[in-house]
Amino acid sequence: ELSDGRGGHAQGNGCGRGGVSQPPFTLIGNPVSPYVRKILAICAVKGIEVAIDPITPFRGDERFSKISPLRRIPVWIEGDLTLCDSSIIAQYIEDTRPTPSVLPTDPKDRARARWIEEYAGTRLFDVLGWKLFFQIAIKPRILKEPMDQDLVEHARAVEIPETFDYLESVTPGTGFLFGETAGLADFSLAPAFLNARVVGVEVDAGRWPKLAGWLGRVERDTPLARLTAVAMAFMTTKVADQPAMMAEHGYVLADRSHDGGRAMRGPMSPT
Repeated sequence: ELSDGRGGHAQGNGCGRGGVSQPPFTLIGNPVSPYVRKILAICAVKGIEVAIDPITPFRGDERFSKISPLRRIPVWIEGDLTLCDSSIIAQYIEDTRPTPSVLPTDPKDRARARWIEEYAGTRLFDVLGWKLFFQIAIKPRILKEPMDQDLVEHARAVEIPETFDYLESVTPGTGFLFGETAGLADFSLAPAFLNARVVGVEVDAGRWPKLAGWLGRVERDTPLARLTAVAMAFMTTKVADQPAMMAEHGYVLADRSHDGGRAMRGPMSPT
């Protein structure tokens, strides 16, 4: 349980690190995470300012373990409420701040949008996140472990074409996934492609033209444009300098950090 109802943040004078006025909501998580960028994009659309504790994945302290039992980001803290999992957080934000909505109006399309969110967070991230970005970038650099080369090669040869083929079949040739305005489905699906790009995986526009065109629009014409720049900056910045980098990009830092200073696996972290 949280001692002050806000993830252990100080009561203080209502100001974040650097003396900036503290928003009433805290988001724990580093923008390198596609799930964190998803929530920040939704917040941008709805005009919600959050204080950010940009901890690096796997480096949460013991307090973090208590509020995020799977040791995963993002975590949303609002008063006495603490929520884990980006899908739960996104639904809560939509339920409590419904305007502007990030879901389509038609019930069938709303269900389809939630399916895309589910597919992005499970199958797509399993391939682009766990089997590629985690193996190539996270294990050697943060966990100091060798990557599983066979797993990476199978993902590149078999699983990427399979997932991209499916996404090509459900992606429109113009606009966004459900109309002319980007929403939950777009913000759930697009972020993982940046992490894949960092480890050498691009969407071949010749083979998957609709998917490549949609991704270009989302990364250029929505709040993900700014967040992509922030994530890229984080990937080339030392961990100790990342909070300052976040502030330089105009975000308010949380009063206290849940960074534990060393890497620790969660109970469901892959090998």
